[in-house]
Amino acid sequence: MTQPTKSPVIVFDFGAVLVDWNQYYLYRKVMANDEEIKAFLEEIDFKNWNLLFDKGYSFEKGVEEKSAAFPQHAELIKRFDTHWLDAMGEVMMDTVEIARRLKAAGYTLFGLSNWSESKFNLVKDRMVFLDYLDDYVLSGKEKQVKPEPYIFQILLDRIGHKAEECLFIDDSAANIQAAEALGFQTIHFHSAQQLAEDLTQRGLVY
Repeated sequence: MTQPTKSPVIVFDFGAVLVDWNQYYLYRKVMANDEEIKAFLEEIDFKNWNLLFDKGYSFEKGVEEKSAAFPQHAELIKRFDTHWLDAMGEVMMDTVEIARRLKAAGYTLFGLSNWSESKFNLVKDRMVFLDYLDDYVLSGKEKQVKPEPYIFQILLDRIGHKAEECLFIDDSAANIQAAEALGFQTIHFHSAQQLAEDLTQRGLVY
């Protein structure tokens, strides 16, 4: 693969870095408050359930199984599939602008995201930042998820670079730790301003 004109190769996570997505947005439309939502999500083990979909598991099967396990919450569980778009926020244009400037300055950009392929396809046209990426790896397509090491290796094999040559940007501490263990340079994302400051401190000119 052609080497980038500037180093390092930069790898962006999508959710909560380049685009706002939050299950609370969906459930706030039908539940009283965030405390009630939090209790519901914890009861059904939402985090691990959603990871199944990120790994390519069928929404139809996942909803059916979870509804059978928690029949008292069946309608709320089904809603995660039928009203999934309600969880979408806005594209995070401050971060997208950083990506645009990095691309214009000669850096090579890739994406690595945990996302159901079927659901991602529903909103792909909104993802204006895809124009700045040379390629991206989606967990739902690969049937592997962060922070497991396999999906990072899929990325490296696809882009033709070593982990040490890549700067990985993600909002999840677990994903950052996994990437660091594999040799990636990392930035734990909190805000566009913090990202810009961290990039500058690393000597990136864009």
